[in-house]
Amino acid sequence: MIRACLLAMLLLLPPLAALAVDDPSEMLRNPAQEARAEAIGSQLRCLVCQNESIEDSSAPLARDLRHVVRVHVQQGQSNRQIIAWMVARYGNFIRLRPPLDGLTLLLWFMPGLALGLGGLAAWLGWRRRTRDPQPLSASERRRLDELLEPR
Repeated sequence: MIRACLLAMLLLLPPLAALAVDDPSEMLRNPAQEARAEAIGSQLRCLVCQNESIEDSSAPLARDLRHVVRVHVQQGQSNRQIIAWMVARYGNFIRLRPPLDGLTLLLWFMPGLALGLGGLAAWLGWRRRTRDPQPLSASERRRLDELLEPR
């Protein structure tokens, strides 16, 4: 019985794998070009899903971007040229791994900087509160006595 269930599951797996491709007509006929297009697409972010590559996403925009990548691959452009075209069009956000520059460094270090500034502000506030109060001057003492006298 268990063997029959396993055999049935194994027979069902190949059709499920075919569902991963939205439309087989998207694929290039040349296997080398298709592999290049998939490699490039796996580096580009789906602008709808934002946490998937355009190769993994089934969003209509991802399908359009896959088509654009394949057109550029067929035209003979290099991987860098295709990615540069996408970045020029959509910004560095389209890259799943953006290059390390001043802005990305700022994004990476901002939480630590915020924690450091918050800790500094808390320490300065605590330091100010721990000071002993100054004793009242003679004029302040007289004024306090006047205010506290019963009328």
